[in-house]
Amino acid sequence: MKSERQTASSEAPQRHGIDVSRIVLTGFMGSGKTTVGPIVAARMGWNFVDVDDVIEAEAGCTIAEIFARQGEVFFRDAEHATIARLVARAGLVLALGGGAIERAETRDLLLTAPGTLLVHLEVALATTIKRCKGTEQTRPVLADEANLAKRYERRLPLYRAAHASIPVDALTPDEVAEAILEFLKTS
Repeated sequence: MKSERQTASSEAPQRHGIDVSRIVLTGFMGSGKTTVGPIVAARMGWNFVDVDDVIEAEAGCTIAEIFARQGEVFFRDAEHATIARLVARAGLVLALGGGAIERAETRDLLLTAPGTLLVHLEVALATTIKRCKGTEQTRPVLADEANLAKRYERRLPLYRAAHASIPVDALTPDEVAEAILEFLKTS
């Protein structure tokens, strides 16, 4: 993996004639953001960063602990500040937490930041449950499927507002990465 100080290559990809200097991956849990992100970053010669990893490193505790100690509002404020700081960097593939897209301020930033391509990795709820099975301890929301379904339905139109939406259920991580790179070439 490249160092955090790496800059974008001199030939940034273009989307509608605009240089793309960062790709932001969004989608529901289990969509593959943290799996696909490093693949895309490696192919582009860019860095990969997972927002949740940055927040945990800076807080010195897990996201679950932040929620328990300081609440969701505190977490969402920290998440937005972290995203705003990271989206200013070039040569970056950034994976968001599944709920980041719910905050209008964050969503607007990602849709309008110059050089940013927001990509939704669309996954069916059944695929999420299958992929995340056994992670209920780290993802307690999975234990309550009724609320999980409501959360999924609430977020889906927000995810689909992204610049690109790629159905990923039947694709391997390499195929998803290729679809993202192909979108860059054909846009």
